[in-house]
Amino acid sequence: MRLAVFDLDGTITRHDSLAPYALGFLLRKRPWRIPALLLVLPALLGHAAGLLDRGGLKSVFIRAALGGCRRKDLERWTPGFVERLVAHGLLARAVETVQSHARAGDHLVLLSASTDLYVPAIGRALGFHETICTGVRWDGDRLDGRLTTPNRRGEEKARCVAALRARHPGIETMAYGNAASDLPHLGLVEHGVLVNGSAAARRAAAREGITCTDWR
Repeated sequence: MRLAVFDLDGTITRHDSLAPYALGFLLRKRPWRIPALLLVLPALLGHAAGLLDRGGLKSVFIRAALGGCRRKDLERWTPGFVERLVAHGLLARAVETVQSHARAGDHLVLLSASTDLYVPAIGRALGFHETICTGVRWDGDRLDGRLTTPNRRGEEKARCVAALRARHPGIETMAYGNAASDLPHLGLVEHGVLVNGSAAARRAAAREGITCTDWR
């Protein structure tokens, strides 16, 4: 058995998943809330100026789009979103690779900076044994939207992979990611694979001995 760790957005999915999840819910269920997304603009400017990190920006977006929504309404939305994503939004080669690891009896871990509003459901749909993602806070039955965990990105992803390996000592590990921010955790494992990386990310990966490939 090996440990096989997969990033989600851009590695398994064709695109980011948080914006389609939130915007799809608004368009179908709460269209009158769409103007509230203008509240994200100051946060975008703050992020561009280096005053707000990605986790903070993510929280602002979630709170503007979905803050105050009832748990049961989002739980009703999530299965249909996941079904459509799995049917139309995944890279075929990514699905084949996940299935290949499953057939080999490997322990599959989905490690994503996206949130626990829907990532665990994607993990279950694809047959992952374990999901690690960014948590969001609830205020009783209403979504607060603040983060309950560090944003699972960059060095935080590397920390998660190190913890996984400590829980599975002596097991060969493979990891797949698609961005320069994934290189820290790809460099921690025996077989790191950069998928569909940018030219700059590929150059950095080559310097660290990380395999580069293209998935469609």
